[in-house]
Amino acid sequence: MKKMGGLGIFLGAAAVASVLGGGYVFVSQRVMNMILGRKNPKHMEQGARLVSGSDLFTEYAEEISAASLELEQTPGFEPVEIISHDGVRLAGHWYPHPHPKRVIIALHGWRSTWSRDFGFIADFWFQNQCSVLFAEQRGQNNSGGEYMGFGMLERYDCVDWVHWVKGKTGGKEPIYLMGISMGATTVLMASGLSLPKNVHGIIADCGFTSPHAIWKHVTEKNLHLPYLLQGVLANEWCRRRLHVGSKECSAIDALKKSSVPVLFIHGTDDKFVPVQMTYENYKACASPKRLFLVPGAQHGMSYHIDRPGYQKAVREFWREFD
Repeated sequence: MKKMGGLGIFLGAAAVASVLGGGYVFVSQRVMNMILGRKNPKHMEQGARLVSGSDLFTEYAEEISAASLELEQTPGFEPVEIISHDGVRLAGHWYPHPHPKRVIIALHGWRSTWSRDFGFIADFWFQNQCSVLFAEQRGQNNSGGEYMGFGMLERYDCVDWVHWVKGKTGGKEPIYLMGISMGATTVLMASGLSLPKNVHGIIADCGFTSPHAIWKHVTEKNLHLPYLLQGVLANEWCRRRLHVGSKECSAIDALKKSSVPVLFIHGTDDKFVPVQMTYENYKACASPKRLFLVPGAQHGMSYHIDRPGYQKAVREFWREFD
């Protein structure tokens, strides 16, 4: 019998509680705190493989750690801070290129870090004359905030960072928003907001369609648990803590009114965020759009699996929209 791990056992208790009735609301609240709360519970780390539906956390661990450390030790970084629209302190790492052609605002994923998610690709950006702001998402690492918002709150933080970059650079260079996983959904949701004209494009690597959709997928497909009652309680929890319902915000709705060009990227073997979600986002996008798929790539590993193809797709996107 396959072991479920700490997270699977915990969520399994939620399923049992739903059958027994008593205590289910309490268990559901614990689950949501585990998903969106700042603290990363020990059983979440143990259950990472179960949640993602793959072995990527262990398969590439050494390479990811080495690339992350190398990026952190790269000279030339300037630590920066801003106060968000709602008063949260946000931290970032600014790398100014001496002769920039463009600026990238990079947003990492759920329970990750800026150096971990962009350790592989950072050199490519630097070599192509990009100044880069590596933003730390709210509720994680050095940024403030009690909760993460799965893009529902962070989309506004993204706009705050755009204005910071514009003030820092004088708005001379085109700005590209780049995100991976939850960061990708963040920049896609930001596409429906009012962005300055010097935001020339968005690059979204393995983004999901909405918080509701990704929670439902992971619960049903990876954890093999029912989501009906959990979904109702999750939505109510979000309303109370984040002041927005989990079904009220989606990348799809934002993209329907977007005017910013988007490059969608996804690995076909992603079991955490299924590639179908990028197809749905792509179909909804009203602005100029491009699609780059990487056969065999798991979640967030498209650049690692097909570096030449990835670089070519991004360069062509820059060439077209700079």
